[in-house]
Amino acid sequence: MRKLKHLGILCFLFIGGTLMAQNGSTMVGGAEMYPSKNIVENASQSKDHTTLVAAVKAAGLVETLQGDGPFTVFAPTNAAFEKLPSGTVETLLKPENKAKLQAVLTYHVIAGNFSANDVVAAIKEADGKATFETVSGAKLYAMMEDGKVKLKDASGNVATVTIANVNQSNGVIHVIDTVVLPGK
Repeated sequence: MRKLKHLGILCFLFIGGTLMAQNGSTMVGGAEMYPSKNIVENASQSKDHTTLVAAVKAAGLVETLQGDGPFTVFAPTNAAFEKLPSGTVETLLKPENKAKLQAVLTYHVIAGNFSANDVVAAIKEADGKATFETVSGAKLYAMMEDGKVKLKDASGNVATVTIANVNQSNGVIHVIDTVVLPGK
């Protein structure tokens, strides 16, 4: 029987639909998300979050999301942004729409570190529909459906958390499949 050398080898476990490495990192968008790095450092490595990263840069929120936090970020994928009406992303990225872009992005952020267990506990405690105040000041609603956490925005759009508990040095990211909007 051959002995396997463990140097440089990461053992991966498939836990709850998420590929997780022994070192505590999680795979998102083909890249490892390290708990020792901040939200921007990790998101910048995900091929599934290039639109989000570009939007964070255009909105001038890089420094904020690299700060101490803690922050809970519901991070829409590129595919989530593609669901928006044609031209929406391009329009939001224009310098003259910076305030509107900031409002959309900060609607995806909650002050504090809310793990999936914390969100689920809040849903149960609120009899099935938890209300969170986002950094933008608007309300975001969370509920369970078919064993998955769903987020509902003020306009009735619903996002599903597809990857939970991507731990960061300054909070946690939960990947979502739809952009939520703060309303009009």
